[in-house]
Amino acid sequence: MLPYPTATTRNEKNQMIEEIRKRLLFKYRDEILAIGAYGSIGQGMDGPYSDIELHAVMKDGVSIESHEFIYDKFKIEISMIQKSEIIKQAKEVDDSWAIKAGVFTNILAVYDPEHLFEEVRNLPLQISDKAVKDTMREFMIWEPYETMAKIRNNFKINNLSYIPMGAKDLVWQTLKLIGLANKQSYSTRARAYEESLVMESKPTGYENLVIKVMEGKLDDSKLIYELCEKLWVGLNEWYSDLEIEYISKQLPV
Repeated sequence: MLPYPTATTRNEKNQMIEEIRKRLLFKYRDEILAIGAYGSIGQGMDGPYSDIELHAVMKDGVSIESHEFIYDKFKIEISMIQKSEIIKQAKEVDDSWAIKAGVFTNILAVYDPEHLFEEVRNLPLQISDKAVKDTMREFMIWEPYETMAKIRNNFKINNLSYIPMGAKDLVWQTLKLIGLANKQSYSTRARAYEESLVMESKPTGYENLVIKVMEGKLDDSKLIYELCEKLWVGLNEWYSDLEIEYISKQLPV
């Protein structure tokens, strides 16, 4: 087995973060507003092989290149981002909101004299119902609808090897919709499946299929296809309950 990625302790990660903090402040003292760790370290859930992810927030008008690299025992990402841009990104709502909102809501500040991260943490949670429904409507057209069409096409031509892949795609897309509908973000991608199951609003048929995906029990392609069809029915009934109409009644052109 290769020696890398290398295991590191939380103390070792903290020492590296402190070293980076000192270097950034020495070099950009007059331009930098805040430095904070996000990802698993920001949540206090890092493991021995977790990387270091940092926001370095600069004054508006100060453009500095971001960095992603491997140094010594560490995989490190430093996002050099202007204040107006991190605020803009924290407010954005798209189909991946439930996956990436934690980048802004879970920040461990290591330098924040103006308490900027307190403002940033709250922004993703202020999304409107309209923004959520608009995003869900658009995403349904872009991804789940097309994925279900591919699943049916391949089942029809007996290309059963595609069905497990299509099922995984459909489940992941539904998972993102569930997070959006509940206005709840996932702590990590690794825990998203299990966290989605305890959210209040979700389509019928989801639980049976996601459990198969979590357990890796996708060998019975005909059964998995049937579960995909049941989830597809559940998705559409769920959208109806949420009063989200994604099928156009007139040609838009």
